[in-house]
Amino acid sequence: MRLLQILLSCFLLTPSVGWTDQTDSRLDELFVTLKQTDDGQVIRITENRIWSIWLQHTNSTIVELMQMGSARMNGQMYSEALLIYDRIIENFPDYAEAWNQRATLYYMVGNHDASIADIEKVLSLEPRHFGALSGLGLVYIQREELGKAKQAFEDLIAVHPNSPNAQQNLQSVIDNLRRNVI
Repeated sequence: MRLLQILLSCFLLTPSVGWTDQTDSRLDELFVTLKQTDDGQVIRITENRIWSIWLQHTNSTIVELMQMGSARMNGQMYSEALLIYDRIIENFPDYAEAWNQRATLYYMVGNHDASIADIEKVLSLEPRHFGALSGLGLVYIQREELGKAKQAFEDLIAVHPNSPNAQQNLQSVIDNLRRNVI
């Protein structure tokens, strides 16, 4: 853990001036593709290209740290992953994907309030972030706030109308809302 702290402090001393991520002009065309196709293979390829752009950064150390954070999160080393994401966000507060990854981490450890706060930041930076919108819906399902979950999935479908999971999750929420009314 101490080595990780030293590495983070050395790598993040000077923020770089720019990066691609949510400001990349290629995203507009990719989101048009998501709205126009219902071909599953094209959707997967387009989603992967979008994720690839969102993860890009001109500071190669940040890319490496994001990969390290993801590996730590997947390995259930949550405190180390949190430290990594905190430092990236501290130094690059406009890097939406760092916020999104930290929101995912908070969701995994059950800190729904923090997850929602980070998702809201992601969406302020990249309103089309279908991963964040999906995550927001899932958080609201966990909190049993089905009206808010429904809205999150509807917002997701507005951005990515052919998302297989969004349609399924929305229908599930609608079904649960109906059961609760009856």
